[in-house]
Amino acid sequence: MKRAQVLPDRKRPLIFAHRGSVTLAPENTMAAFKLAREWGIPGIELDVHHTLDGKLVVAHDDNFLRTAPFGNNGDGKNIEELNYDEIKNIDVGSFLDSKWRAQRPPLLEEVLEEFCPAMYVDIELKSSRVKKDVLPLLAAEKLKSMRKEICSSVTISSFNPFCAGRFRKIWRAMRGLYRKNNSGENLPEIPTAILWINSNELPLILRRGLGRLISGSEYLKPNFKHINKLSMFDYKKINNHIVIPWTVDDPALAEKLIKLGCDGIVTNNPREMMFLQ
Repeated sequence: MKRAQVLPDRKRPLIFAHRGSVTLAPENTMAAFKLAREWGIPGIELDVHHTLDGKLVVAHDDNFLRTAPFGNNGDGKNIEELNYDEIKNIDVGSFLDSKWRAQRPPLLEEVLEEFCPAMYVDIELKSSRVKKDVLPLLAAEKLKSMRKEICSSVTISSFNPFCAGRFRKIWRAMRGLYRKNNSGENLPEIPTAILWINSNELPLILRRGLGRLISGSEYLKPNFKHINKLSMFDYKKINNHIVIPWTVDDPALAEKLIKLGCDGIVTNNPREMMFLQ
């Protein structure tokens, strides 16, 4: 089956501000994303968990112990165990600086409505489940309810190949059903990616990117340490994948990776990467 294109109308290389402007604002907050927009960064990367009541919350960790250490943090419970009403007033800014104490965990739709389609967004689905994972369905349903130009501005990624693969399958089914019921019209394609790194935190089979065989993803997001001439020959020449490594913070390294054939980068240092465009 033909692969979905990856943001085909966007200028290359693609540049994603990792969790927003994390060096100067609290990660995965509206403040961080707005700062990236002020700098003229074309894209942002963010992380999403689902709540007990089915909301999609932008946050990296399973809980708020790290980003809300000074009081209300959901009693250390995982986000999946909390309703959104228990999350919406958590202070996720003060851990970086007291001036950010007004920052709260945003909902995915709030971020997408604010920044798309002017910016593009990589949505990383945070899940460790192999079965009975509702996150891909919740994400697909939320995106289906939003404007088409927003859907055309996003990609989906995950370390979990089962999660990424399930989203891909659900979205393709939704596109077909939508076309059937809307006189030939269609939902936009949303490309998916698999992430990986050679780390003990991942199952052995997933540390070298073999999750891409499970997920069927359109593009790849390896850690930058996995990029070399041989690996790029495999990813691009043999398997025809778009490659966007993470987290690339050194401009000289970024330039080298783009010359090797990478189509973009995820970076904590987005302002200094704009020379690539």
